[in-house]
Amino acid sequence: MGLRNFYQGLTVFGSVISVDPQGPSFCLRARSGDVFDVFVGPETYYRVVSNLDGVNRDRVKEPGNAGAGDDIRYRLVKYIQVDRAVAVSGVYQENGNDTRFEARTISLVHSEPGRFVFEETHWWISQTMQMADRILDHLFDARRSYTIDDFSKFYQTQLNILGQPVDDTTQECAVLSRLIYDLSSAYLLTGADRYFLAAKAAVAYLQGAFRSLSHDGEYCFWAFGRRRNLQGEKGEYLLIASEGPDDHGTLPLYEQIYALAGLTQFYRITLDLDVLEDIRRTINTFEAFYHDAPDAVNKGFAGKGGYYSHIDPVTMRPDVDQLGNNKSQKNWNSVGDHIPAYLVNLILTLDPLPQGSARPMLEDLLQRCWGILEETSELIVEKFPDAQSDYVNERFTAEWKPIHDYRWQQNRAVVGHNLKIAWNLTRCAYYFQTRAWRLRNSGKSVEAVAFDQRANKALDLARRLGNKMGELGLDKIRGGVFDCVERNPSHTMPTQFVWEATKDFWQQEQGILAYLILHGATANDKQFLQLARECSTFWNTFFLDHERQGYFFRVTENGVPVLAGEYGRKSGHAIGYHAFELAYLAHVYTRTFVAAGREADNGFCIYFKVQPSPDQTSINVLPDFMPPGKLEIARIRANGVDVTRERKPANANDFQVSLKDLVGNVKDGMIELAVEFRGLAPTS
Repeated sequence: MGLRNFYQGLTVFGSVISVDPQGPSFCLRARSGDVFDVFVGPETYYRVVSNLDGVNRDRVKEPGNAGAGDDIRYRLVKYIQVDRAVAVSGVYQENGNDTRFEARTISLVHSEPGRFVFEETHWWISQTMQMADRILDHLFDARRSYTIDDFSKFYQTQLNILGQPVDDTTQECAVLSRLIYDLSSAYLLTGADRYFLAAKAAVAYLQGAFRSLSHDGEYCFWAFGRRRNLQGEKGEYLLIASEGPDDHGTLPLYEQIYALAGLTQFYRITLDLDVLEDIRRTINTFEAFYHDAPDAVNKGFAGKGGYYSHIDPVTMRPDVDQLGNNKSQKNWNSVGDHIPAYLVNLILTLDPLPQGSARPMLEDLLQRCWGILEETSELIVEKFPDAQSDYVNERFTAEWKPIHDYRWQQNRAVVGHNLKIAWNLTRCAYYFQTRAWRLRNSGKSVEAVAFDQRANKALDLARRLGNKMGELGLDKIRGGVFDCVERNPSHTMPTQFVWEATKDFWQQEQGILAYLILHGATANDKQFLQLARECSTFWNTFFLDHERQGYFFRVTENGVPVLAGEYGRKSGHAIGYHAFELAYLAHVYTRTFVAAGREADNGFCIYFKVQPSPDQTSINVLPDFMPPGKLEIARIRANGVDVTRERKPANANDFQVSLKDLVGNVKDGMIELAVEFRGLAPTS
C-alpha cells in the first residue's frame, strides 16, 4: 500500500522509450533504470534549453498531420520522440496503489534528437560573455575601460541577488583574484578587450592593496581583505588574518593558493614578468612556511610530505595551540588545490621552456612546479583513498592519519571533492603521458617508464572515483551532483545525506569537467560521456539565472533555486570562479574530446595579448593539459595577420609559438595573438 493523498514536485531526466498519443503520455527511463509514465495536458509547456543570452532555441520540426485538431496530442507528437533526452518537471501524485506523474515543463536538450545544445560551438562562449558582462555592469555600470581606482572604489565581494552592494563593504583578496581568473578566462575565450582591461586593472589593485612582502623581498603573503570604514569615516583598513568561518584568525593555505588563481591565468595571457614575480614569491611562501618536506623535521614538523592547512599569523607556524582544531592538519584544500588553482596554468606557460633572456629563472621555477605537482598528485593517490568507504578521506593529521571528527566535516564526504580529484588526476595523467612521450622521443625510454606509471596510477583512481560518484554521488533520477553525504551510511540506503539532498553550483562544475575529461581518457567509452551530458543538462536547465545573467549557488534536488540567506548572493566568499572555469574548460574539452558531427568541426580559438620583450620571445598556447595526439594548432593570427606558415611549430605536439621579430604585428605596443586549434579524432 502506497501513501495516501501524497503530492510533490518531481523532476526526472532520462530518455524517451515510448510515446502514446492517446494517453496522452510517454514513458521516460532514468539512468537508475526506473521508468516513469509521464502524462501531458493543456498546461504542459515544452521548451528547448536556453542559454543566458535569452535566445529561443526551439527549432523543432513540425510533425505533419499527426495529432491535427488536438493541440495536446499535436505538441506531444511534435516534441517527444523515442530516444530523445528530456528533463521533465511536474507533479507526482500517490494515493494508495494509484500513482500519476503529470508534466508541467518539458525541457529538450536540443531541437534535433541525439544532439545537445551545450555541445554547440558557441554555447559556452555565449555563457561566459553574459556572465562577465553582467558582473562588470554590476560593479562599474557602463564603463568599458578600468583603472586601479575603479576597483578600489567600486569593487565589493558581497553582492545581493540583484548584483547590488550590501552593507558588508569587505573586499576579499582571494575572491578578487578569482574574479581576475574569470575575466582572464573570458578574454582567453573571446579576445574581447573589455575583459582584458578589467583584469589588468584588477591585477594592479590586487598587488597594490593586498600584497605583503617579507623584509628581504623573497616571500609574498596575501592579506585576507580590506574593509571600508563606516559611519562617514573616510578610508579603509587591512584585514590580515582570515575571517572565514573555519579559518578565523589564521592564515589558511587555500586562501593564499587562490590569490594566485587570477594572477596565473592573467600571466598566461600576457607573460607579464612582474606578475610572475609575485607568483614566484608566493610559492616561496608555500615552501617555507606550509610545506612539510622531509627536512622540515629540523623545524619541528613531521616531515611527512604535503602542506599544512593553516599557520598562525604571529608565529608563522602550523603547530601552535592558537590554531585550535586546525593545528598541524593537512587537508584536500592544502594539498590538492595547488593543482587546479595555479599549477596547471603555470606549468602550461613554462613547459616547454620559453625562449628569451628570462629562461634560466623560468627553468628554476618550472623545476619547483614539477616537484609540487608530482608530490601533491602522488599524495592524493596514496593517502586519500579509503578501503572502508567509497569516498576519499579529506582531512589528516601531520602523519596522514585520517581525521573524522573535524567540526562540520566529521566522517563525511563532499561529493564535489571526489569529482575534483577525478578531474585533476586525469589532467595530471595527461601531463605525465606528455612527459613520457617527450622522454621517449629523446631516447630516454627508461626515464619515461616512471611517468607512465604515474599516469596509470592517477588514471586508475580517477576512473574509480568517477564510477563510484556516478553510482552514489549523482542523482540517477533527476541528474546533478549532490553535496555532502555520510562516508559510511548508517542505514540500508546507498546514500545518506548530511543535511538535505541539495546541489551546489561548484560541484556541478566538478562533475561536468571530470566526466568530459575521463571520456577523453577512456577510448570508446560511452558511460563517462553520458554522465557528462547528464550533469551538463542539469546545470544548463536549472542553475542558470536567466533574469540576471548569472547562476544560482544552490538548488533543491528538483532544481528549484535556494535563495535564503547567503545562497541568494551573486557574489560572496564562496560564490564565483567555478562557473567561469566550467565554461572555459567545458568549451575546450568538448571541442577536443566530443565529436562535433552534423557538418560541424572540432575547432576552437583562444586569445593572448603580449607586450614584446627580450625576456620571453615565445609563448606556450596549449589550453590545458592534453595527451599527445589529441589537439593541433590549425591557424595563428597576430593582430589580424595570418602568420601560420612562419609561426606554426613543425611538430604537431609542440604548442610553443615564437614571438620573435613580430615587429610588423605589434599594435599599440602589444601583440594580440589568436590561436585556432582542432581536436583530433574525438572519441565519440
